[in-house]
Amino acid sequence: MILELLTKIDDVMYYPILIIVMGVAGIIFTIRTRFVQIRLFREACRLVMEKPEDKAHISSFQALMVSTASRVGTGNIVGVSTAICIGGPGAMFWMWLMCIIGAASAFVESTLAQVYKQKDKDGSCYGGPAYYIEQALKAPWLSVIFCVCLIATYAVGFNMLCSYNLQSTFEAYSFYDDNVTPLIIGAIIAVLVGFCVMGGGKKIVKLTEVLVPFMGICYVVVALIVIIVNITNVPAMFVDIFKDAFDFKSIFGGVSGSCLIYGIKRGLYSNEAGVGSAPNASASANVSHPVKQGLVQTVSVYIDTMLLCTATGLMCLSSGVQAGEDVSGIPYVQQAIASVFGNFGPLFITGAMILFAFTTLLGNLYYVDNALIYLHGKKMPSATFMTVFRIICVAVIFIGATLSMDTAWAAADITMGLMTIINLPCCALLYGVVDKVLKDYEAQKKAGKNPEFKSSSIGMNSEELEFWS
Repeated sequence: MILELLTKIDDVMYYPILIIVMGVAGIIFTIRTRFVQIRLFREACRLVMEKPEDKAHISSFQALMVSTASRVGTGNIVGVSTAICIGGPGAMFWMWLMCIIGAASAFVESTLAQVYKQKDKDGSCYGGPAYYIEQALKAPWLSVIFCVCLIATYAVGFNMLCSYNLQSTFEAYSFYDDNVTPLIIGAIIAVLVGFCVMGGGKKIVKLTEVLVPFMGICYVVVALIVIIVNITNVPAMFVDIFKDAFDFKSIFGGVSGSCLIYGIKRGLYSNEAGVGSAPNASASANVSHPVKQGLVQTVSVYIDTMLLCTATGLMCLSSGVQAGEDVSGIPYVQQAIASVFGNFGPLFITGAMILFAFTTLLGNLYYVDNALIYLHGKKMPSATFMTVFRIICVAVIFIGATLSMDTAWAAADITMGLMTIINLPCCALLYGVVDKVLKDYEAQKKAGKNPEFKSSSIGMNSEELEFWS
């Protein structure tokens, strides 16, 4: 009964509500910024490596790695496989499309987070949707609701799903036992995450900075090898993707289970563009102009979807392994890699999933800390409270390993959807600020300057934008 209720809520939330909200917002942001996510892509890549004036503060690259750690995770492997196996190969096209227009949403939300960020006593900065909703829209009650939804998403929904996805990787091995193995895997990952999060946010930043690029590069290289070995299947694969993507008779005959909806769902789960999570990391970056971090976050969306999700999708579809509900999730990916690498395939995926899951869980809890700080009067709760809360989070990770696939996905989809429904309309209402900030950045670039932002540049006073005064 619980699963049936979650499924019904999930279906209604994504069709028609979220498909309209995400599509309309992404298209409006894309047009009004004049395709900033494509037009300034080279500039965005350059800015990734720009160092802060004060090396003690978080750089653009470090903030990018935290947001990418949360984005890049088990969804890049299991999510894409599930979308193809249940929705069809056309899900890849809709994932790509939502990535491109979603990158504009990522630019807007991260730029806003920078504009309205706060300064801490030690000179560091923090912020996110809760702060720009409160300051610009004068709606602290909505900020509270958003923070509650964020905690429900990242401490519960996403972490349970991540834990489930990790333990499901071991189903390919002979020692796997339905009653025992999930408990063991859940306990191990919960203990490891618990040990790390007790060290606080700084340790998370340093750890993700090392692990995220390493795991991403290894995974893409293996996927490319599988695609190259099966190069003769590639033309037919692309025909299948576009043919299925534009089979509107089939799509509208069963919308909730179509490639369109699965592409949007799994694409959103994977890249989180417009969800309101990445701005929490973006606000912590020490940059001279808000647009710099907005552009950097578009790179994170592309890394996640156009690189890692595409690697998974094309690897699986080119392998010749038949997709279907019976292999939905990790088995489809394992069989695709095994078709080239033999027994090494499942071992590699297990290793990749452990790294993906671990960094995702850590990145998720970094966001949760931000929400708790806001709810506690914009200061860190007591050490006792944080210890108890993190123990609860660790317990949730353990429980997630024991759930069914459908329950885990539905819970994550719903909590994520609630965040998006709050964040994107707020970003749309505040777009006028982003427009002024973007024009200020481009005017300074045109004049040959390294853009520096001041609140007066866009006609706002020091009380409105304290950090930039």
